[in-house]
Amino acid sequence: MNRDPAPHHPLVQRLIDARQVTDALFAIVKPDYLYERPIRERHRIVFYIGHLEAFDRNLFDQRLFDLPAFSAQLDQLFAFGIDPVDGGFPTDQPADWPSLEAVREYATRARRQIDAALAGLGDPTRNEAAAQLLNVAIEHRLMHAETLAYMLHQLPLELKDTALREPVNTQGGRRDALASMVSVPAGSCVLGMPREAGRFGWDNEFGEMRVEVPAFDIDRYMVTNGAFVDFIDAGGYREQKWWSPKDWAWKEAERIAHPAGWSQRLAPDGSSQWTLRTMFAEVPLPLDWPVYVSHAEASAYARWAGKALPTEAQWQRAAQGAPHASAGNFDFRHWDPQPVDAHPDNISAFGVQGQFGNGWEWTSTLFEALPGFEAFPFYPGYSANFFDGQHYVLKGGSARTAQCMLRPEFRNWFQPHYQFVYAGFRCVRA
Repeated sequence: MNRDPAPHHPLVQRLIDARQVTDALFAIVKPDYLYERPIRERHRIVFYIGHLEAFDRNLFDQRLFDLPAFSAQLDQLFAFGIDPVDGGFPTDQPADWPSLEAVREYATRARRQIDAALAGLGDPTRNEAAAQLLNVAIEHRLMHAETLAYMLHQLPLELKDTALREPVNTQGGRRDALASMVSVPAGSCVLGMPREAGRFGWDNEFGEMRVEVPAFDIDRYMVTNGAFVDFIDAGGYREQKWWSPKDWAWKEAERIAHPAGWSQRLAPDGSSQWTLRTMFAEVPLPLDWPVYVSHAEASAYARWAGKALPTEAQWQRAAQGAPHASAGNFDFRHWDPQPVDAHPDNISAFGVQGQFGNGWEWTSTLFEALPGFEAFPFYPGYSANFFDGQHYVLKGGSARTAQCMLRPEFRNWFQPHYQFVYAGFRCVRA
């Protein structure tokens, strides 16, 4: 990509900074493998090289600037990604896509066109519509930085440049100390924010709603790999009673017997040992890291443990007072998780640790509109297409979540049978 000119307005600079994050991700993949599809529900990697620039071009054109089309066909081809759903997997082949040279030329030209227009833009903070569009472009790209990371996490190690490998931070053998719960007294929490707040948010974040939450207990830390091993050893994946009928049918059809990225290897003493694929290596399973699982697996564990997944309101209530923008494993600081108690300053007023960063957290709440929901006119399907009773809210953030999206109002969502998000959970008990 071309080197960006400077200086810029802060919002424009943030867009440039976000580009550097995604450019660096593509550089991890050895060039011969950019047409791979690490996760069957998603596009091939090469799509995203074009998509990120096409999205910005399509978003800004006729709304912020006049950006004459130079390849309407590629504008359309790269316009939208794929959202993971059960079944209906893409069937395209590498030969169905333009050459890497053509994709990169399109992306470079689109970026140059946008930059030329941005150079003549006045202070976007004095123009509410311009500020909103720039924030959408920034956060859309940063969301894809996380999506690309978990996609590349599934790419075979030999297809990546592993020079960025980092040491594993673990202090296993502390299962009991990491399994405590804390009490959260009855009280209210606020979901969403008012439109007059004057802050950027996605359409599903607006519509402030106060919820009264009865008292409950919640895990002090996210459920760890070590705790999840206990569930597996107890036959958790073999006992149908812990699973909903739909979740059990999915698990059986896909022959799922453990979290994605886990493998069993023979240890030197003849025993079997769990290993985990980090971004750049295969390592003995760090027992004090948060376990990353689908909603279906998290729900089964919670039932087995005699608990439940928190509602969105319970999670939000438990997070009150947490310094979500300071200590923690987020904002691309690491490639992989850290121990669930690695950041004791990332703590709520009730003593709940690590709710922001280190892994998204599943809730039992279906993704639905808040009161007075209004879809973005320039992106009408961003949220509304997923108010379908088949997607669940996640809160918090992961190691690969940008700091700007750690705001408490931010709502992530996925369907329950998708294992690849950097998502774990903690349990509650009424």
